[in-house]
Amino acid sequence: MQQLITRSRHADALSRLRLGKFGWLMALYAENHSLLQRLFEPADLKPGSYESDIGDGLPLQLDVLEQHRYTTELRLTYNMLDPVTGEPDPSAYLRVYHDARQVEATHCYVGRRWQDVIGMYPPPAEVIGHRLRMNTFLGKWMHYLAESGHGVATLRLREAASVKKVEKVA
Repeated sequence: MQQLITRSRHADALSRLRLGKFGWLMALYAENHSLLQRLFEPADLKPGSYESDIGDGLPLQLDVLEQHRYTTELRLTYNMLDPVTGEPDPSAYLRVYHDARQVEATHCYVGRRWQDVIGMYPPPAEVIGHRLRMNTFLGKWMHYLAESGHGVATLRLREAASVKKVEKVA
């Protein structure tokens, strides 16, 4: 009987440690919030276009699209243009939830929303899988940016004359 109770407690502990895909996604959102907060402190930025140049010939552009009390909408990109669309690529649109301490990559494709990538009525598992891929990409990108030296100290507000109009993709 004692052995059965011990096994039961061990199984309960293991099941609590296992995260489902949704739990993993929420943990990824939290980790990405921590990374973004350390890199650029987005809640303190006013709407506009910022540039982080570390002298590697590839300046990073951070556009603060909307700033609200509990959320911030951002676009993170390099000043490289896709030859087909003429839009910055790679590009990640982010939604920062300040109260929940979460960052969600809403889409990472120029001019493409999730509906364009996985269809209008995908099964829930496919939606979560797609979000996992986007937010894993975002986390790796932010780790790379931090290791390269990007951060608050290198971030500068771009002059209005050099700012290309940024349109938020719905």
